[in-house]
Amino acid sequence: MMIKETSLRRDPDLRGELAFLARGCDFVLPSRFKKRLKSFQQAQIQNKSEKKPGTPLPSPATFPSSPRPVSPAPHVNHVVNAPLSANIPRFYFPEGLPDTCSNHEQTLSRIEAAFMDIEDQKADIYGMGKIAKVCGCPLYWKAPMFRAAGGEKTGAVSAQSFLALWGRLLNNHHDDASKFISLLAKPDCSFLEQEDFIPLLQDVVDTHPGLTFLRDAPEFHSRYITTVIQRIFYTVNRSWSGKITSTEIRKSNFLQTLALLEEEEDINQITDYFSYEHFYVIYCKFWELDSDHDLYISQADLSRYNDQASSSRIIERIFSGAVTRGRTVQEEGRMSYADFVWFLISEEDKRNPTSIEYWFRCMDVDGDGVLSMYELEYFYEEQCERMEAMGIEPLPFHDLLCQMLDLVKPARDGRITLRDLKRCRMAHIFYDTFFNLEKYLDHEQRDPFAVQKDVENDGPEPSDWDRFAAEEYETLVAEESAQAQFQEGSFEDYETDEPVSPTEFGNKGSKITSNVSEQFEKLQSADEE
Repeated sequence: MMIKETSLRRDPDLRGELAFLARGCDFVLPSRFKKRLKSFQQAQIQNKSEKKPGTPLPSPATFPSSPRPVSPAPHVNHVVNAPLSANIPRFYFPEGLPDTCSNHEQTLSRIEAAFMDIEDQKADIYGMGKIAKVCGCPLYWKAPMFRAAGGEKTGAVSAQSFLALWGRLLNNHHDDASKFISLLAKPDCSFLEQEDFIPLLQDVVDTHPGLTFLRDAPEFHSRYITTVIQRIFYTVNRSWSGKITSTEIRKSNFLQTLALLEEEEDINQITDYFSYEHFYVIYCKFWELDSDHDLYISQADLSRYNDQASSSRIIERIFSGAVTRGRTVQEEGRMSYADFVWFLISEEDKRNPTSIEYWFRCMDVDGDGVLSMYELEYFYEEQCERMEAMGIEPLPFHDLLCQMLDLVKPARDGRITLRDLKRCRMAHIFYDTFFNLEKYLDHEQRDPFAVQKDVENDGPEPSDWDRFAAEEYETLVAEESAQAQFQEGSFEDYETDEPVSPTEFGNKGSKITSNVSEQFEKLQSADEE
């Protein structure tokens, strides 16, 4: 079909039909039609832009012989939509949510006035306690503030240097967690490592009234500080990275517990992180296992814990590096005191989320993130051998497996994940079944309704670790009291005397630790290494 170029201008019906075809027909027009349609569309757009907004468009023509539905005129949208991200408010604040109502100038003025009351307008580490309170921070932030302002080099902090430091913190860090990280962390670091806590904890040892007796035994300062640091990372560092971030600080109770130190004189009442009684229990347990007292324990030493209650296969997994840092454990087969803190808390409190992860890593032999039936059978074999040696007939693995699957109720049959164990709230029974014979037998003899009651009880009950530490501490105090009275020649009257209370022991801690202090004088060089 030949169409002259003038026909597009003279034939309105053909023009309307071509416009209709250009708006949605699927068939391909010849090349000459494409060129003419393109020029026609451009003319239409130009005419539309020249029309006034109020002028109505002419109605399209229709064919008299075969009427067809008429589509509206094509609409060209010249408005460019704004990007979607521009309409979404900011929701991520890594340095804390800025407070637009806070008056930073007023805060800096109060700090400057506080320095005016100090001689030479320079504060030592003890004077920084007053400055910390003016800043609205807990008392024991004073050591990090003192160190961050350069006081460690000069012995004192001037008003000018501290105002510059605190002004930067107010502008760049908007909540306590972010400020705390900035004060303690190394330059240009946004996380805390273990050594970053040492100045803070040394100040706690030097100034807290509940640790007065510990100041007379400086050889134990590093032991106490190491214990507290490991407990902090055990609870706060949920990523197992060895680096505590501001997000992990916010999700934990560490800053709230640190603030309690200035209100509570008896540090043993603060069972989270700082309790001296808990440190005493952990260190005494380690001292009993460390037969050569070189501050390291071997697999044979660790297997003696709790009368060899843990299986040798789980001990091997601990020393394989599954839950320890550094190469000392893998290469030399030795466990440090810091690693022992993690082991002891995990062993005595298997309900703790970190403990559940600790033992899951140990049982996951192939590291695929799933406990297979093969891995369960691998650990249960040794349990069966030990029960048979004791004259106890073990439950066949198939029957035990049915019990464990009913206990955990995994999301997928034949495989148990970490999520399954955390959700079931019975992980302590599951783990003891496979590698702790003594506790497994205790669970077997216990009333199952009592176990279910413990699971359903969501009240503020003390943790398994708190109960264990309190019981062991009382036992150690009684043993120390008996030994002291025996040495004084009054052992005959021991049965009539009342045992020393934990509070009284805390005030007399220097006497009880004196014997161990003498033994550690020979190990100072090893401890420094």
